[in-house]
Order: sequence, then C-alpha cells, then structure tokens
Amino acid sequence: QVQLVESGGGLVQPGGSLRLSCAASGFPSDFYAIAWFRQAPGKDREGVSCISRSDGFTKAADSLKGRFTISRDNTLNMVYLQMNNLKPEDTAVYYCAAEVPARGYCSTYETPYQYWGQGTQVTVSS
Repeated sequence: QVQLVESGGGLVQPGGSLRLSCAASGFPSDFYAIAWFRQAPGKDREGVSCISRSDGFTKAADSLKGRFTISRDNTLNMVYLQMNNLKPEDTAVYYCAAEVPARGYCSTYETPYQYWGQGTQVTVSS
C-alpha cells in the first residue's frame, strides 16, 4: 500500500526555519519522484519543489529559490523540504506527492503525481 506522511509543520516566526519531512512507503525508494506543494487559504495549490528518483534533478519555484531546498535520503525513504527565512506568505498546508514510476526528471505541476499525503500546516506569524 502506497503511503505518504508529512511531518514537521508548525508555528514559526518570520525569518525562522522549518524542515518538513515526507515519509514514503509501499514502493522502492529509487522508484519515485517527490514534489512538495502548498495551498494557502483561499488560493490554489501551487508547486514548491520536486526531486527526481536519482536525486540528480531538482526543481523549485522561482520565487522560492534560495530559501527552500529539497533533498532525499533513499536509505530511509524520506524526502525533506528545508525552509529558511520564512515569511508570512509561506503560511499554507504543505503536501508531498509521489510520481510512480518516476522519469529521470520531475515536475512541479500536479498532473504526474498519483499519490498524496494528508498535508502538514505551516504558519508563519509573529
């Protein structure tokens, strides 16, 4: 059974950092690509970043480059999203999603992703 579980969300002050984790199970660790998406209240869900199965290809939304970094640990079947210098506009529910099987690259569009986690809330506020 394919399952994705996000964790690491919470309340943080502007300028702070959080690391989100996505635990994947039900398929081989090198068989999928993972993307992070987020959805703020009243807004459409948007792609944040993605990482291919080999970790050789990553992609991030232009507006988030330099603050958000995606990585993966295939030995643990985990994907991480390190978020630095957080701003109030980063407040959203963050989801991880998996594309199985993965291509050699990844996308920050929703279409290729068949499996989704339940989301974790990130709130940036003073």
